[in-house]
Amino acid sequence: MSKLLESVDQRTLLVGRNRLELLMFFLQHGQTFAINVFKIQEVQQIPKITILPDQHPTVVGVTYVRGLTVPVIDLGMAIGMKPIADLKSSTIIITEYNMSVQAFIVKNVDRIINMDWEDIMPPPPTAGRQHYLTSITRVDDKLVEIIDVEKVLAQIVPCVTEVSEGVLEDEVIELAKGKEVLLVDDSSVAIMQARSTLESIGLKVHVAYNGRMGLDVLEGWVNEGIDVEEKLLMLVTDAEMPEMDGYRLTAECRGNPKLEHLFVVLHTSLSGSFNQAMVEKVGCDAFLSKFQPDALASLVQDRIKMVSGLEVDSKENKNGVY
Repeated sequence: MSKLLESVDQRTLLVGRNRLELLMFFLQHGQTFAINVFKIQEVQQIPKITILPDQHPTVVGVTYVRGLTVPVIDLGMAIGMKPIADLKSSTIIITEYNMSVQAFIVKNVDRIINMDWEDIMPPPPTAGRQHYLTSITRVDDKLVEIIDVEKVLAQIVPCVTEVSEGVLEDEVIELAKGKEVLLVDDSSVAIMQARSTLESIGLKVHVAYNGRMGLDVLEGWVNEGIDVEEKLLMLVTDAEMPEMDGYRLTAECRGNPKLEHLFVVLHTSLSGSFNQAMVEKVGCDAFLSKFQPDALASLVQDRIKMVSGLEVDSKENKNGVY
């Protein structure tokens, strides 16, 4: 299988349709795993790897891809399985998460499939590897486990949750008291990071674990007669989630007269150029790359200033548009 990266125009065709493409692959014999094609740059036979001293046990070394030095991670080891036995005949999947590029070693890839997010389900509580799974599905009557790559990467380079000194403004923090945010994400790591950042500003954080759950929460408030656009400072949603993705969730909000003006932030690990196109297509108000507490705090503070009638220094954030 050769280069997988498609043009932004081609890849945005699925946006808002609650569909995704998965690359299925094997780590050992038998069980099939997958990750979303949106985050894959290319797949290739394993290249020359340079060993570095004092590296994380799951990082086998680095390689060079188009002039970049890229860490190479044994994905099997990273989720608690045995390391890939025969590196010379294995494959690497080059991915981009949270504005960083890394390669994952797998035994071999299977194929790409196009699916509905409604067919992607959260892993059951009894799943043996659920700690590293974001969801599961079935293909040809076989179980496919979709790996939570953000969780894997957080084990190697722990994410930062603290906001840097000097970012928070006392005047804005005072205005944040009593304001609420709905955070929608299927990754426990992403929820932990974003929730910690939002609560450090003084916000009350409601959590839903996929787009369907998030929409149920919003519609539940509407049915109770609550003015959701007044209640919530913003909706912060991941893009890729079981049952309903963040793009469809945004589209559902825009189609509901009681939710159409809700401020929606797409909070995702996908690349910036791709997100720009998707923000425009589904009508999000802003996007941010994940695991950047300073950027999230700055966006929240600017939003608080906007609703409070204060002057905002810039209408454009380096990691988002609003």
